[in-house]
Amino acid sequence: MMDIAKVQAALPQRHPLLLVDRVLSIDPGCSIETIKAVTASDPCYSGVPEGASLDAYAYPVSLLIESFGQSAALLWLGEQASADGSVLLFVGAREYHVEGRAFPGDVVRHVVHLEQVVAETAFATGESWVGDVRIAHVGSLMAARRSKDAVGTTSNEEDRHVRT
Repeated sequence: MMDIAKVQAALPQRHPLLLVDRVLSIDPGCSIETIKAVTASDPCYSGVPEGASLDAYAYPVSLLIESFGQSAALLWLGEQASADGSVLLFVGAREYHVEGRAFPGDVVRHVVHLEQVVAETAFATGESWVGDVRIAHVGSLMAARRSKDAVGTTSNEEDRHVRT
């Protein structure tokens, strides 16, 4: 299990884009189970007007995919996800099926399986759940790790300033 402090140490993302709250279990190189608590104070709800319907509070699919991707990065690279200063890139997802939604008060549980790693590219599959209801199925997610020089990023200090 990884608590939030270990998750923060492993991933470069910070508020508001750190979308994994805890690792429930991990079988290194095979599978991981993580959670993300959805709250009404999440920045994605800042523009929702008072009195809006419940549909306005559906957690954005883009953030659900990002949370799943961060879980996959933790599985692939473990506690060393950002240790070497490389950049993690979401390359794409195929056969991503949304089957339900998450709302404030829900806890999304991601179950991710590492399918294959080729050089610095990983392939994962899995599902996202709220309680016993599957809300998304990921047929294939691809992520890559590249040097900062290869992608032309700024220094860590500049990155952290931009993120906050």
